[in-house]
Amino acid sequence: MYPERASSPWQHLDQTSARVKGVNHTTNIICNQLYTVYSTTLKKDRLSVLGVLQNNQELEFILSPLTYELLDKFNVPLKWSHQIKGLPQEIPFNGDDFNTLLNQHISPVGSQHRTRICQAAAIAFYHQQSKIPVIKTLVTDDAPQFKLLTDDLSLCWVQVARHYKKLSPFVSCHQKTLDKFLDNFWDYYRELLAYRNSPSPEEKLKLKSKFLDIFGTQTGYEQLDERKKLTLSKISEVLLVLEHPELPLHNNSAELAARTMVQRRNISYATQTSQGTQAWDIFMSLVATKE
Repeated sequence: MYPERASSPWQHLDQTSARVKGVNHTTNIICNQLYTVYSTTLKKDRLSVLGVLQNNQELEFILSPLTYELLDKFNVPLKWSHQIKGLPQEIPFNGDDFNTLLNQHISPVGSQHRTRICQAAAIAFYHQQSKIPVIKTLVTDDAPQFKLLTDDLSLCWVQVARHYKKLSPFVSCHQKTLDKFLDNFWDYYRELLAYRNSPSPEEKLKLKSKFLDIFGTQTGYEQLDERKKLTLSKISEVLLVLEHPELPLHNNSAELAARTMVQRRNISYATQTSQGTQAWDIFMSLVATKE
């Protein structure tokens, strides 16, 4: 599908737990049809994921228009945005220098807002740097640490379906309502698969209209209707495939790679040193990557 030495504009991403010398860590899996990379980090937060996307290089930070755009999306109060506008702009900082800058020139700020300022500045740097190719789209689940890292986020339809399968109606009519909904859900999924093979403007409009009908119609089963509202609120992420038919509809590649790591962990339990963890990640990546 892709020429030699080429890749895709999208990448799968998932995470699974890990243990290093008795301490909880997280193994990040990023992959597409051509490769799989495992990378274990101490935390699973947005900055850790951003480090993985940059091949675990030391994070750098920059104050730029994108930083302020992200601060707005992170709901950081304007007073903090106004204060950091007085700091040096469009100049990259390493982590220590950026934290020192905030300590010296920004009045005491809560840890949550400070974290979001750092996240916004790190993401802004990632998008303007040229050492590592910038990923345009992530295909993943709805975990908050994956959001706003890339231009687009495409949610896994299998993950969406799992939320509905967790519903356990006791009333017979609700059971029938859920069964009918799930039939419509998977019929719609198959229509999206067909669209990927033969996209057209007419079919795009038809599928978007049908999505609104399936997820916007009230059924009277309250838990199902609440879940449908949540799916409807993420229409841009679950229907990104209508704009980009090349995108996969699920995140199975990363999930299967995560399952392989879980099986390996069940056998060997854990690594004991950072060097051993890195070696484990490297050899797992080599085994999983197609030639």
